[in-house]
Amino acid sequence: MKGNIFDIQRYSIHDGKGIRTVVFLKGCPLRCKWCANPESWEVHPQLYYVKSKCIGCKTCVATCANHEVEAEEDHIKVIRENCTGDYTWVDNCPTGALRVEGQKMQAKDVVEEVKKDQIFYQYSDGGVTFSGGEPLLQKDFIQELLELCKQEGISTAVETAGLVSPEVLDQVRPYVDLFLYDIKSMDPEVHWRWTGQSNDQILQNLKRLAQSGANIMVRTPLIPGVNDREEDINAIMDYLNQCGIKKYSILPFHQYGSGKYESLGLNYELADLKVPSDDYIVKLKKQIQDRGFTDEF
Repeated sequence: MKGNIFDIQRYSIHDGKGIRTVVFLKGCPLRCKWCANPESWEVHPQLYYVKSKCIGCKTCVATCANHEVEAEEDHIKVIRENCTGDYTWVDNCPTGALRVEGQKMQAKDVVEEVKKDQIFYQYSDGGVTFSGGEPLLQKDFIQELLELCKQEGISTAVETAGLVSPEVLDQVRPYVDLFLYDIKSMDPEVHWRWTGQSNDQILQNLKRLAQSGANIMVRTPLIPGVNDREEDINAIMDYLNQCGIKKYSILPFHQYGSGKYESLGLNYELADLKVPSDDYIVKLKKQIQDRGFTDEF
């Protein structure tokens, strides 16, 4: 089976226990305004243009398949409505200013890439983490990936926002050693405004998954002015207590992915948002610890 992958990162120490290889799958139903991986939103491959790398040679203009780019003075302009998915001409770019985000890969080939790091998993109690986007959108592909990893004795984690049918979670649960489950906000209006989707199914799925006995670490991307008040975090912890979940951590907002938006022809709304202070993060982490939660995987 083939699925759409946009990255494979090695030697991660933040996405599960030990040293991990993180496989990023394309496609996501949410549109979080702070997302650091907007290239994950669409399932299909996308044209990515880094203007600072362009030398204005116009090779792409001469070779593109369907007038996907046109010449400007010293650079080019991407005509995204003309992008049909035939990006073979992108390889002609001499500087890498143009590239394709996303490729189809067979599940067995993905797992072969993961297996290259098995020695690190053995000595660190690590494994593979499937992320995105929302990896569970490609439900049959992720199922095959998980089964193949289990056959190889590789520990598995899945990072999910939980906006999938409960049947999908039931399908993959026996093959997942750890769910990294995102909860952005308990407030329905706040959640809708900043992600474009309701949190109702997400919260229902979390409770159902917890009742099944799954190993779950809940994580919250901490966004200033959105969900970073003490009462916001307390509301999430109240719900986790109802679910019987005691693993919880916060992920401070950063601007690392902000430049990707322009390269994808997207508007980034949070360019002026400041990252939370270290002192405030320490305060919130103590608040979480004092309520009996752990941030250990």
